[in-house]
Amino acid sequence: MKNILSVLLVVFLFHSSAYAADKIRIAYPNPNAGIITIPLAHKRGFLKEEGLDAEFVRVAGAPAMAALVNGEVGYYTAITSAVLAAIQGLPVRVVACFIIAASPTLVARPEFRSVKELKGKSIAVGSVGSSPFQNARLILSHFGLDPDKDVKLVAGGTPEVSLGRLKQGLVDATVVPVPFDLYAKKMGLTVLARAYELFSFPSLGLVTTTKKIKERSDEIKRVIKAGIKANRYIQANRDETIQFMMEWLKTDREVATANYEYLSKASNDDGSLPEKGIQLVIEEAKKAAKVSREISMKDLADLSILREAQRELGIK
Repeated sequence: MKNILSVLLVVFLFHSSAYAADKIRIAYPNPNAGIITIPLAHKRGFLKEEGLDAEFVRVAGAPAMAALVNGEVGYYTAITSAVLAAIQGLPVRVVACFIIAASPTLVARPEFRSVKELKGKSIAVGSVGSSPFQNARLILSHFGLDPDKDVKLVAGGTPEVSLGRLKQGLVDATVVPVPFDLYAKKMGLTVLARAYELFSFPSLGLVTTTKKIKERSDEIKRVIKAGIKANRYIQANRDETIQFMMEWLKTDREVATANYEYLSKASNDDGSLPEKGIQLVIEEAKKAAKVSREISMKDLADLSILREAQRELGIK
């Protein structure tokens, strides 16, 4: 009897360990529509399908990079921050991209009807090097304005603060993420351009360290696969995704619907990193870091694990 109990105990422990999910910690910046891929993968069970149990930590910028490098978190979702960090020498790499275009939207006082009319005017853009700052420069360039000479870019603070300054006439325009363009229109302001309708600018995906790539490639592959499954779910299930965003972002249906309109256009279904878009991210990061040397893709991204994940999912 004692021997039988011993065998049963061994079998129990074996099965418990075999089916125990690997725990991972994923950091994300401020909550917005672009970051929902992995949280939705958790909610819909895609992470569980890959044998993973995720804990989410809200942290952004330099503290996020420090937490990643120190091993306090295993993954981060902001590609733009990772590219800047990699250029500055930190051992971090982009391993997948889930959002191929950023949400910043250029809004202005009602008397302005086109981007070109902002020549000589002031534009609030958040902090230098931030996604709003980078996308403001790219939007202006797209419409033929030199962001260094033709306009005055000023620190804007949070989207709420920037819209308040714009409404008060303290600046002529600002750049805010979705869904603040919805709030801007309700305030009587004019939406002049949306970054995601003009160019690719990979902003959110999956970032980890070179150490983890060497030591836990299988785990990374499973996270990537869950993310791809989530993005495919997003594109195929509008109402369910809107409902999830209402819960995750703690917002109403109108705002969640506006978020979905952006997300449906900006998400991809294979985790790939658009080459032309990442070059824009690199160039803007180089300017922020005051770096002039050539930066190659291998300096900031490792897509070998992504390709394995794609093959296993039948993606060519």
